[in-house]
Amino acid sequence: MKYLLGILIGGGIGYFYYRLVGCRTGYCPITRSPWISVLYGVLIGLLLVMR
Repeated sequence: MKYLLGILIGGGIGYFYYRLVGCRTGYCPITRSPWISVLYGVLIGLLLVMR
């Protein structure tokens, strides 16, 4: 259950980071695509709940 919560919260934070910060030039490695931002958020969320 805690892993699912980490995935959902991390993915949500990654998406909101994409929406709020974004990338105007298209060369930003994390925020150039919402999928990449969500993936990074999910990975960080999982890492935080695994410790």
